[in-house]
Amino acid sequence: MLRTALFAAAAVVETTVFDKRDIRAPPVEHGRRARASITSTQGGISMHRRQWAAGAAASALLLGGLILTHTVDAKKSDQPPGKHQPPGKKKPPPPAAIYDPYPPGILPADIDAELARVLREIDGIEQEALAQLRALPPPVLTGQPPTLQGTGQRLIQLLGKAMNYDKNISPNRNQACASCHMPYVGFSGPIPSVNLTMVAYPGTVHFRAGKRTAQRYTYSPYFPVLHFNATQGLFFGGNFWDSRATGYILQQPDAEQAQHPPVDTQEMGNPDTACIAFKLSQAEYRPFFEQAWGAGSLDIKFPHDAEAICATPGGAAVFGTNVTPVRLKPADRLRANEAFNHWGQSVDAYEGSLDLSAFSSKFDAFLAGAATLTADEMAGYRLFDGKGNCNSCHVDGRGTTISTGQTDTSKAATVNPVFTCFGSANEGLPLNPRDAFFYQTTPDSFGFTANPLGFGYRDLGLGTFLRSGFGSAPNPNSTWTQFAPSVDGQFQVATARNVAMTSQCPTTEAPGPFFQKGFFHNGYIKSLKQLVHFYNTRDLYSFDVTSGHCPPGTTEKVDCWPRPEVPQNLDCTTGNLGLTDQEENQIVAFLQTLTDGFTTPYPDSDTFTGTCATGGTAATQGNESLIPTPPLPPCSPQVCGVPPLPSANVDGPLIPCPPS
Repeated sequence: MLRTALFAAAAVVETTVFDKRDIRAPPVEHGRRARASITSTQGGISMHRRQWAAGAAASALLLGGLILTHTVDAKKSDQPPGKHQPPGKKKPPPPAAIYDPYPPGILPADIDAELARVLREIDGIEQEALAQLRALPPPVLTGQPPTLQGTGQRLIQLLGKAMNYDKNISPNRNQACASCHMPYVGFSGPIPSVNLTMVAYPGTVHFRAGKRTAQRYTYSPYFPVLHFNATQGLFFGGNFWDSRATGYILQQPDAEQAQHPPVDTQEMGNPDTACIAFKLSQAEYRPFFEQAWGAGSLDIKFPHDAEAICATPGGAAVFGTNVTPVRLKPADRLRANEAFNHWGQSVDAYEGSLDLSAFSSKFDAFLAGAATLTADEMAGYRLFDGKGNCNSCHVDGRGTTISTGQTDTSKAATVNPVFTCFGSANEGLPLNPRDAFFYQTTPDSFGFTANPLGFGYRDLGLGTFLRSGFGSAPNPNSTWTQFAPSVDGQFQVATARNVAMTSQCPTTEAPGPFFQKGFFHNGYIKSLKQLVHFYNTRDLYSFDVTSGHCPPGTTEKVDCWPRPEVPQNLDCTTGNLGLTDQEENQIVAFLQTLTDGFTTPYPDSDTFTGTCATGGTAATQGNESLIPTPPLPPCSPQVCGVPPLPSANVDGPLIPCPPS
């Protein structure tokens, strides 16, 4: 049986080599000319793909043997707690063969250089976090229930900061939470070319990528536990675009959200939640973790093969369907689970701190009577609450004056509005054929295929999650499943705060200098001007075509909006608002007042070392990157055939909003 399993493992080619010589392999420069060989400039070692395959087969053989024989060896080879070598003193494993299933133009040409830039920025902030932890006076544990008096709250916030910027948590030690969420863009995607092209960010395995934009996580701790309001017939709360981080265990969706990327195959990619505890036990900030969460909280007896398992990305064929390949005794598994929960709680503490959710924008100063909005900003504010109907979802503490003759003369009822209703909506975004997820239809070097459905995949958002469907997460509440057809195509109403945050680049808008962002869940919209224009004219310029196929004489995103990816459950409170071009611009001006850092400096917002873009116009920004959507196959049964079935054919006729 062991021999059969070992030969099966050996069939998995080009996986990570667990090299005891500890040779440091530098990042591999990507390009079609570079796919034939991978060169280490430090070690002077050139290794061709056939050599990688041979080494990888041996690696799979080794790992298969380690996993299968662990039960025999565990008693004599368990590592004593706290004896692991800190990862800062280790070298990353040699890179596996580059995974590039993409047609030309999906991956940006500067992807390697930009990933390296972001890692340098992350390293700098990580060192800052460690210095802040060391400089913090220790709290005093006292009282009943015991409380870390004095600096306890700040300790956990800074611990979360150190975790957020720790690239060693990923198997290849090249991916931190911050790799997709940097402070200079409101903790959203930090690479302009990725935002322009492939939409989702590469994970620890280059170039696996997710399916959606990197959602800003400023103010995300304010979202409540996901729940269904039976009176309104609506869902509220949760984290992620599809609300799959419900908060059902920790009772804080943001803490649960922080637990997903470390074990997401497309992101940080650990194969077992115990790997996070294992790496925390090796972390430079381990003493601060134990100061916050208790002495001995990381004293876990990990098996001898934990290092090899946790250096292998999730989804690798060698694991099969095993989601707990790190074999721990029950008491150690319980302690590892507790450490994983503390990981989420610590990151949540950081995200809820004034370092991220600061309420320090010009609009906050305006509410406090300490700043005056310009004429355009004030006009945009009135439109936001009125004709634009924005605050029906992006709630700002005032009423909505959308009827003719209505005037709001009241005082703002809330002085710390979060600019979201915490709900979800289907705004009718077209399918974006640039989304990298559509092309990951073949196995990578670990035998993992992210999307065997190809363009048969449709992103039903909250509806897919409620069905525990493909590409989402298990739904922990079976009573919600019945409502899936009513929320197909819906995505979380993100806060409007920091939507315009752009680091040293002064704006998100062309001609700039500007920082290129991607807006909404699939990054189809490339500027705030386009975003407002979409809300304003979606129904006015609706065409039954897919992106890249607007009729001659029209311009996509100007006077042609392709059909929604999911036509059901369309939000009909927008789509034909009757705003003028000037009024659109005024709403953009107001949105720019929601950027934190006006009253006090926003921490680490000056760490961008990339280049701002220039040229073009905000109205057609990014249109040079449009590509034709290929002929779409029907929605896959693995998405649209899961009961309860969608209320109508996703690929059927458009479902127009009723006349207003």
